[in-house]
Amino acid sequence: MNVLEPAPVNIPEYIKTAGIIDRSEPLDATKKYDQIEKVATLEASKLDEEGTKASVAGLTDELSRNDRFSEVKAIEAGKAKSPGMGMFPPPLDWETVSAICKDNNVDALFSLELFDTDTKVSYQLKKSTGTTLLGAVTGYEQQADMLTTVKTGWRIYDPSGRNILDEIAITRDLTFHSTGLTPAIALKALTDRKEAVKQVGTNAGMAFARRILPYQIRVTREYYVKGTNNFKIAMRKARTGSWDEAGELWMKETTNSSSKIAGRACYNMAIISEIKGSLDVGLEWARKSYEDYNNKNALHYINILKNRKAASEAIQ
Repeated sequence: MNVLEPAPVNIPEYIKTAGIIDRSEPLDATKKYDQIEKVATLEASKLDEEGTKASVAGLTDELSRNDRFSEVKAIEAGKAKSPGMGMFPPPLDWETVSAICKDNNVDALFSLELFDTDTKVSYQLKKSTGTTLLGAVTGYEQQADMLTTVKTGWRIYDPSGRNILDEIAITRDLTFHSTGLTPAIALKALTDRKEAVKQVGTNAGMAFARRILPYQIRVTREYYVKGTNNFKIAMRKARTGSWDEAGELWMKETTNSSSKIAGRACYNMAIISEIKGSLDVGLEWARKSYEDYNNKNALHYINILKNRKAASEAIQ
């Protein structure tokens, strides 16, 4: 079944509006060194720029889709820049954060702190076979293997509480392969790299936005299927999704004269209660299974339900 888990990042209730800045542009003092590094790693001149725009757009779109904020807007970073050189920069000072938020009338600042691509290319000679009018011909061609590493870094600033609510780096490797008669031709054939980097940027922005939202996970629960004929029938009904009918049969066995059977039935009633979303009722049945009938599995299940209840209260 699906279970709703609390968001990894908690946004205080007083934060109603959000601003998004791109701080990944390097400082003027380090920009020339950053450009040298990009040339040395075969980075296209606009690769980072395109990826950065895609990241900010992905974050903006995803935040705007939910109703957590009354307003989400991309704003200018001003003098808030990064040292560059592929490094995750130190946090902005709070005076700068407060000024940006005040000038743009937002309560919190989502910042793209880093966007950097690093590319490495290797070549190898590959045997190839082709067909001509004279028959099959064996020759050799160059294969270019390109590894592009895309690094993004993010922070959420809360100027009122002077807290960094979230800080995360996301790295993704992209691999490309191409062949040609010469290394230059093989390398030139790698034309889809920009779109792939842009997609990674978009996905990273969306993934960062989702960290403030509750999310669903798939969990598995085991229940008893043996003990009496009612258990066997209830198993078949549960398999077809007839949980209410299965529950009626388990309920009959909760008063069975055998403590083992009664304990199993109480345990199964806890399971069906959780499936229906009644965690408190599930806890009562699980406690009865353990306390009254010494069902050892019920003790572990009690802890699971307690954790689920705490998580559910955190979401509210």
